[in-house]
Amino acid sequence: MPPINNSINIAHVLRLCTNSVQRARVILLSSLPNRCLLCQQRIEQTGYQQLFPNQVLTGVCQECLAASLYQHEVCLGCGREIAVLQAYCGKCLQHTPNWVVAPCSYHQGLGPLIAAIKYQQQCAPLNAITQQLACRIELLIKHGIIRRPQVLIPVPLHPNRLRQRGFNQAWLIAKELSLLTNIPVDDSCLIRVVDTSPQTGLAGKQRRKNCHGAFRLLDGMTYQRVALIDDVVTTGTTVDEIARLFSTQFVHVQTWCLARAEAPGLLD
Repeated sequence: MPPINNSINIAHVLRLCTNSVQRARVILLSSLPNRCLLCQQRIEQTGYQQLFPNQVLTGVCQECLAASLYQHEVCLGCGREIAVLQAYCGKCLQHTPNWVVAPCSYHQGLGPLIAAIKYQQQCAPLNAITQQLACRIELLIKHGIIRRPQVLIPVPLHPNRLRQRGFNQAWLIAKELSLLTNIPVDDSCLIRVVDTSPQTGLAGKQRRKNCHGAFRLLDGMTYQRVALIDDVVTTGTTVDEIARLFSTQFVHVQTWCLARAEAPGLLD
């Protein structure tokens, strides 16, 4: 009788158990009351699990989600609508700002949900929006617009802010993106050393002053390509400050976020 490979059998049993737990989770979540936070209608799962296996759509219905995503290509520099899939609009080609990848505009539907994630701990829509971000990322990688980074780095909170809020929404987004893209998360190489005031309501010059010197890179950086993860990019002051630190180590930086809050009038 041939010997039994116990390690293979155990691994097989663990995979079966994991799959069973995932299926049970999907069935359970699908059976619970689940209404869209935007339109208050019941969220239907029809067709969604074909796109995202073992995932349950929560927090936002398919109709509101689809209507709030970009319906056109956008410049990765400023967020302006462009006619074809490319990195920059003509204006941004002149100074090539940092890339910002987002699936939607903060001002066109999903802004209240993204704000509720941060300020009200209402995380029900987080997975669905992150999944749309992952789809956008894969499209841009497939067409050679962006390169796949080696690691995801969530924009850190100062320890004081983390204790006050109880969680870092950028870390939650990064962990979900890691599962979807198979790119690891590193939350240890970048720290926030200054407990800055909230950026909301500050003008551009005030934002830059507020963020200057707020972050520090730890020694031993070994990456060449990284993606910063945040919930919303407005003026880009925070991610630009972090990108400046990485540039001193010759590290290429791009930013991935749930939504982009474009400059006033840009979408008119």
